[in-house]
Formats: sequence, C-alpha cells, structure tokens
Amino acid sequence: MEENYKYSQRGVSATKSEVHDAIKGMDKGLYPNAFCKILPDVVGGDGAYCNLMHADTAGTKTSLAYIYWRETGDLNVWKGIAQDALVMNLDDMGCVGCVNDIVISSTIGRNKHLISGDVIATIINAANEFRNTLAEFGIGVYLSGGETADVGDIVRTLDVGYTTFARMKRSEVIKNDIQAGDVIVGLASYGQATYEDAYNGGMGSNGLTSARHDVFSKVYLDKYPESCDPNTPREVVYTGSKKLTDTIIIGDEELSIGQLVLSPTRTYLPVIKRLLDALPGKINGIIHCTGGGQAKVKNFITNKKVIKDNLLPIPPLFQLIQKESGTAWREMYQVFNMGHRLEVYLPEELAQKVVDISQSFDIAAQIIGRVEECDGEVVSVVSPYGEFVY
Repeated sequence: MEENYKYSQRGVSATKSEVHDAIKGMDKGLYPNAFCKILPDVVGGDGAYCNLMHADTAGTKTSLAYIYWRETGDLNVWKGIAQDALVMNLDDMGCVGCVNDIVISSTIGRNKHLISGDVIATIINAANEFRNTLAEFGIGVYLSGGETADVGDIVRTLDVGYTTFARMKRSEVIKNDIQAGDVIVGLASYGQATYEDAYNGGMGSNGLTSARHDVFSKVYLDKYPESCDPNTPREVVYTGSKKLTDTIIIGDEELSIGQLVLSPTRTYLPVIKRLLDALPGKINGIIHCTGGGQAKVKNFITNKKVIKDNLLPIPPLFQLIQKESGTAWREMYQVFNMGHRLEVYLPEELAQKVVDISQSFDIAAQIIGRVEECDGEVVSVVSPYGEFVY
C-alpha cells in the first residue's frame, strides 16, 4: 500500500500541511524563525522582556500505553506519558533558550469507564516527580494545577496535555538565525542518559500512530477496539506481527517491544541549560526534531540548504519499525527522528563543546551536517539508504 495513502487512512500526517495552511496568515510573533512563538511582554509591559506560551499533548502514545497497562497491570507506564506531554512543551521552549521559571497547567480528558482514578493519580504524581528531577539541574518548573475532565463521549481512552508559560529577557532568546557555514551537532534520542532510569528506545512522542499500527498485531484491535478510531479501515490497523511483551536484545539487555516503543520522551533541558551557560549568545539555532522528523528544520530557515550527511546510527527501534512496516526510508526520516531528536546550529569551532557537554550526560552526539546558502529552503538527508531531499 502506498505510504502516504496509508498514513492518510490512519488520520495522520507527517507534514501537518493542513495545520500549516490554516495558520499561515497568523502573526508569527517577534522572531518569526524562533522555535516557539515569542510575544511582547503583555504581563509585565517591559520592552526588554517577552512572553511565550506553548501547548502540546502526548498524542496517541496514550492509546498504546492503555493497551500495555491493560495487558500487564503496570501503572508505571503512565509515568512516561506524563513525561511525554511535559517534554513536548518544555523542550520546545528550551529551543528558544527558556529553561527556567516556567508555569505549567494540565488538561487531562478521560473515559471514566476505562481509565481508573489510580491512573490519573499516577500521571499527576509523575509530573511532580519530573519537576523535582529538573530542579536538581537548576530548572525551575511550577505546576499550577489544571483540569481533569470525564469526557467519555469524545475521548475514547485518555488524552494528556499541558500548557506552559514563561517570561524571559529578549536578549536571551535563541531566534534560529541559522547561518551558512554553521555545523549541526545532533544529540541522540536513544541510550540511557545519566538522569534516566532505563534504556530509552528514542521514540519520543511523534509517529506513534504509524509505529503502533505497523509494529503490533491485529489481536489488539479485537481485544481493545477502543484503542483506535472506528472510522479507520481495518486493513491499516495493527498490521504488524509483534506483541507488546515480545522481546528484543539491545546490547546486554533484553527489553520488551512495548517498553521500547513506550520509552518516555527524553528531555534535553539539563543539556540545553549547560549549553546556554557555556556558550551564551553563540548558538545560532536549536531544533527539536518532533513532527516532521529530520525535515523539521525546513520550517525555521530562510534561503538555506541544510545538509545532514554524517548521521548517528539508526537505533534498533526504528530499524524494527521499518522492517515491520516496509515503509520507504524517505518517509521514515520524515515521520521519525531516526536517532537524534535535538540539533544545535553554531560555528564549527564551537561544536566540540556541544559534543562534550552532551556526552557528559551519556548522550551520544556528533557533527551530523552543515548549512549552505541556497535559493529557497532545502533539507538533504544522506542516509545509508540514499539521499532524501525535502
């Protein structure tokens, strides 16, 4: 089946073209290329400051977590979901240099018939635990409460989202003024960082609709029909061969495939904070490779060609997804992060400092490419399976 058609049938989009079309006429804020929209300081009215607000969710990762919980009874999977939704906000804000004094509000919608109170308690407590972990690195996050609603008529299982707000100095904003001659340092999405409790498969919170349907068996459709949209054609739902409890060997560890796909989205905030302290005013751009995968940066450049020709190895998780799905490699690099989820753009003579700081947290990093002048905006990904131009 043609891949774009399959994704469309599942109700997802790698490019979010309809969303971008819907907002293309909106004001882009003070710094149009910044990773988050930057607003004037409407709170304090100080021209030296700015405000930023962000909202995101864990997406359809909650659907797979629901099945895993029902199959294993393990409430801990919901801790990862809380982290997923928080990181999708906080790390986006980190990309503009905001790593402190962030206020967070949650919005959780559940189907009370299927999601018990202990699940909600686990999520709320996990958010507080994650905040405490960030505080150890000097990152101040404040939980302001939020809304938890029983909305079974519109939410099939559970939806977990957060909204974040911060006020910061305009002089500290990373505006994504990416320059020709910059190199790109990629930071791995996989492995185990010093502040993580277990191996991270690198999934993040993007591409989950495709991943779970391509990898896992149709037995889950019959057992948990509430885990997917009933309007989705049966032939594109849970088309893989794997069970959540099937295992894979990575290094010396044996991990279940469910654990691998549901690895909590890694936060890079401890790394970003140290980078900002070590290289003030010297970073030209930071990109969080979320929706759009390795093509994400195209939305934040002007008349530049980004060439990625020295990528980190493809981790086992994405190799598994491609093998199970048969997805074209071009689509893989546009849907998934494929091994690195954070990119730092800066002059080449500063790149080793980024690598050293990342590796001090046991996060693999290396120069993965460079930037050139170009008429228009182009991203070239040179992979072991060919060059893909976006």
